[in-house]
Amino acid sequence: MAEFRNILLDGYATRVRREGDVLVSNDGREVAVESAIHLPPAEPRKIVCVHLNYRSRVEEYMTKLPSAPTYFHKPVTALCAHGANVVRPERCQWLNYEGEIAIIIGRHCRNISQAEAGDYIAGYSVANDYGLHDFRDTDAGSMLRVKGSDTLCPVGPGLVTDWDFHGKQISTRVNGQVMQDGNTDEMEWDMHYLVADIARNITLEPGDILLSGTPANSRPVKPGDIVEVEVEGLGTLSNRIVHGPTPIRDELGAQPSSSEEVVSTAMGGDWEHRGKRVPQGQGAKHYKSQLED
Repeated sequence: MAEFRNILLDGYATRVRREGDVLVSNDGREVAVESAIHLPPAEPRKIVCVHLNYRSRVEEYMTKLPSAPTYFHKPVTALCAHGANVVRPERCQWLNYEGEIAIIIGRHCRNISQAEAGDYIAGYSVANDYGLHDFRDTDAGSMLRVKGSDTLCPVGPGLVTDWDFHGKQISTRVNGQVMQDGNTDEMEWDMHYLVADIARNITLEPGDILLSGTPANSRPVKPGDIVEVEVEGLGTLSNRIVHGPTPIRDELGAQPSSSEEVVSTAMGGDWEHRGKRVPQGQGAKHYKSQLED
């Protein structure tokens, strides 16, 4: 395996190779891993994400998987990097983490078999598929603002080649506490299946990113929280949650909401939390004190 990162080096975007605790550019310049300013490890023209895929997540939602995976799209303006701030807009409170593995495409890919898919993958990275559920009532079908708002797709810190995705641990920590803990063997559809499935009728191009699903226990975070996603063999992606610089405008468009569907989805989909049942219609009130900052 080899790991490559994109960083800002002497003011320029530079591709570097990780060698232990040092990042080395092609011309020999070096920078310590911990002091590097990271950029996303790829420049996608599209970001495609699968809905439910991990068994624990399906069980948490008390549902069944469809016969084939379903997907949604994040705009490339949602992309950010390891160490970047993730923005929770003012007037919003239901921002959830979802630790995931990113598949990064290396070659033009169209109409391939599952067995061929690995030849079209440049490598893998760590991702966090944040969801702003305050807009779920209006965007549940498209997920456009829920999953596509600015900064809601951190990917990094690097791209790892020749990584075997079988049996790998994936965990998410919030302020050092483990919140998600899963394994890629939970996945109903593996990385090669997802690539081949999308490429049946959508051309995948070099740099494109596919997000492969999240384990159980996605929950809201608030400004000041540090969220880390660690994947065995791929490293740790870390981001801080911050306040948005301006509030969501209120004179037009759908407004942030805290309906039963919003709260239920944000808290795991079943109105149960730490052994205490939430009365119907009181979800937002029940959880509000946990999210105030």
